Amino acid sequence: MGEVDPAFIQDPEHRPKLCFSEAEGIPMIDLSPSREKEKDPSALDRLVKEIGSACKEWGFFQVINHGVPLDHRHKVEAAAREFFGESKEEKNKVRRDAVKVLGYYDTEHTKNVRDWKEVFDFSVEEPTLVPASLDPHNQDVTHWHNQWPHYPPYLREVCQEYAKDMVKLALELMELIALSLGLPQKRFHEFFKDQTSFIRLNHYPPCPSPHLALGVGRHKDSGVLTILAQDDVGGLEVKRKSDGEWVRVRPTPNAYIINVGDMIQVWSNEAYESVEHRVMVNSEKERFSIPFFLNPSHYTMVEPLEELVNENNPAKYKPYNWGKFLVTRKHSNFMKLDVENIQIYHFKV
Repeated sequence: MGEVDPAFIQDPEHRPKLCFSEAEGIPMIDLSPSREKEKDPSALDRLVKEIGSACKEWGFFQVINHGVPLDHRHKVEAAAREFFGESKEEKNKVRRDAVKVLGYYDTEHTKNVRDWKEVFDFSVEEPTLVPASLDPHNQDVTHWHNQWPHYPPYLREVCQEYAKDMVKLALELMELIALSLGLPQKRFHEFFKDQTSFIRLNHYPPCPSPHLALGVGRHKDSGVLTILAQDDVGGLEVKRKSDGEWVRVRPTPNAYIINVGDMIQVWSNEAYESVEHRVMVNSEKERFSIPFFLNPSHYTMVEPLEELVNENNPAKYKPYNWGKFLVTRKHSNFMKLDVENIQIYHFKV
C-alpha cells in the first residue's frame, strides 16, 4: 500500500487530527468478583453497578482479570503476524467474495471510503447458518464456511481455541449486563444457540499520509458486543458521549476493550447506547488487532425486551430480523454503495 490512492481519502470533516487527546476515565473493570468460586455478593453487586454505569456513560470499557489465558492470545497474535506476512498470492488463496464471505480481504469500505487495512475473518460456529436470500419472504437457509490458509499451518487450531475463550468471556459479560439492567442473569443466553459470531484478524500497515486516511472509518458495531485485543501501538479512538470529542484509547497490556453494540441499544430500549469509534493509522509502525463480534442466531427477531418497556417507556424500535440484517450488510461489503448501509435507526419507531 504505497502512496495514498484517492479511494482511501476521507472527506475533510472526517480526517483524523494527528495531535490527539488520550481518553481520561474510560472505565477499567476488574472481573475477578464474577470469576471466584466463592462469590462475594457485595463485590459482585459493585461489579454489576460498574458495568451498568460504563455501558450508560461510555458504551466502552476495559476489563482485566478476565480469565482468557495469555498464551492463547499470544498464539493468535503470532499466527496473525505470520499470515499477513505471507505473499499477496498466498493470502488471495483464501480471499473472500460474495459467495465465500469469510477469509482474507483488503478492499473493505466504511461509510463508502476504503479502509487502510487488510483482514482475515472466521466464524465461531462451523458452519454458520444464515438466510440464503435478502428477500424478507424467503425463509431458505444456507451455510457460511470458514476458509483456512495452508500457512501458517497452526492458524486454524489456535484460532478455534481462542474463539472458545471469547465466547465464554462474552457470555459472562452478557450475564453482568443483564443483571445491570435488572434482568435475570441468563436472560440473553437463548439468543446465542446458533450464534453468528465471528473473529477478525486486522493488520494496519504504515500509511504514508495518516492525516488523510483511516484504518477504519467512523462507525458503530451492529452486533451485540465487541471484545477487542489490540497491540501496544494504539490507534483506536472513541467519540466521547459527554462532548462528542474523538479520544484515543491507550493500550493496556493484557486487557480487553469491550464495546456495546447496536443490538444492546435496541434490547435495552436505549438505556445503553452503542458508541461511534474509528481507527487511526501512522506512518512508522504497523498495527495489529483482534476483535471478536458477538452476534445472535440468524432467526433472532431484535426488539426492545418486554421487561424494559412500559407505558412511560414505550418501545423505540420496530422488530427486525438479525439474519436478514447481517446478510444485507455482508452483501454490501463487496460494492461501493451510493447510500449509507442498513442501520438500526431505519427501524426507529
